[in-house]
Amino acid sequence: MNLPLFIAGRYLFAKKSHNVINIISAISAAGMAIGTAALIIILSVYNGFDSLVRSMLGNVEPDLLVTPAEGKVFVPGDEAYGWLYDQESVATICTVLQENVFISYDGRQGVALAKGVDSIYEEESPLRDHIRSGDFLLHRGDVPLAVVGAGLAYRMGINPRFVAPIEIWFPSRTAPVSMSNPAASLRSVNAYPSGLFSVNNDVDDELLVVPIELMRALLEYTDEVSSVEVRMVPGTSPRELQRIQKELSVRLGPGFTVSDRFRQNESLYKMMRYEKISIYLILLFVIIIIAFNIFGSLSMLIIEKRGDIGTFFSMGATASLVRRIFILEGWLISLSGLVCGIAAGVGFVLFQQATGLIRMPGNFIVQAYPVILSWTDVLVTAAGVALIGYVIAVLPVLAFSRKYSV
Repeated sequence: MNLPLFIAGRYLFAKKSHNVINIISAISAAGMAIGTAALIIILSVYNGFDSLVRSMLGNVEPDLLVTPAEGKVFVPGDEAYGWLYDQESVATICTVLQENVFISYDGRQGVALAKGVDSIYEEESPLRDHIRSGDFLLHRGDVPLAVVGAGLAYRMGINPRFVAPIEIWFPSRTAPVSMSNPAASLRSVNAYPSGLFSVNNDVDDELLVVPIELMRALLEYTDEVSSVEVRMVPGTSPRELQRIQKELSVRLGPGFTVSDRFRQNESLYKMMRYEKISIYLILLFVIIIIAFNIFGSLSMLIIEKRGDIGTFFSMGATASLVRRIFILEGWLISLSGLVCGIAAGVGFVLFQQATGLIRMPGNFIVQAYPVILSWTDVLVTAAGVALIGYVIAVLPVLAFSRKYSV
């Protein structure tokens, strides 16, 4: 039998002569439970929004993006792409030619990111699920069409029901610039709007999707592309994705960069990771403040049990054993709150996942607060709270051991 743990357990549940000690201990345990549950719930909500952002970005960004290490365009004729086509985990490979362009529509002008895509992208694009008006079409016979972000369409007054074309302008790469008539060095093409999509504000405000042959005609290219987008089969494991990325990088050589979604938006994903760490540390600080109630209740308990301490010493107990009794007593208070908090937090998150009880205010993309329970978060929370509880339990025992030779 672990004697210090047994005695600490008896002290925890035994009735004290000063009822205020029981009250403070109960408040301490309840505070630790509330803090632990809040930490699990808030981290789960953060996971839900993080997953939502990643899924929205996944509708625009591919799993892997091949770009030239130097320059803006290249011709994808390497045998590495033949190897890539043979991989069972690869769903689609699309070629893209994109550039910032000047557009004009029905008397309004603005700047947009024109993304020229091939027929594979047109058939398999995940943007199809985000069409808000019209259809996802880039061709009507020989007539080129364009799919426009909702924010850009609103700013430019673009409507797929109108017959006016979108005029796309870009400076010629080959013609000399005329100082007397600069407009003569501009090239233009037309595309008719077929649909409007909405993914997120950043994308909606700038993206214009057109056929790649239209972009090549505008930019005066033949077979060049600015990137190759690789999308994996749904459910592909991170390990398989990493294998494809590494092997493709080796096969393409140092002249190309193969980026996963993290590298495509490195600053965004780093910011999201740092935000989660910040939230965790802030809530742990709150739990530290709550845990100081344990300091008070344990200090009062040591004073009350001075007689018992003398009895322990007369029975041959060492100072180390007595200190462990009271450290375990304080730690049990925090652990009891920790267990209750984990149960409450996990239960609430699972209930929200199943029912969507807490609704999102306003007109948002999702109706209920998105939550995703991560057992890693639960373990990290348990470790952090348990460590805080132990440190808080040690402090008053050490203080009284120096003062009263406990």
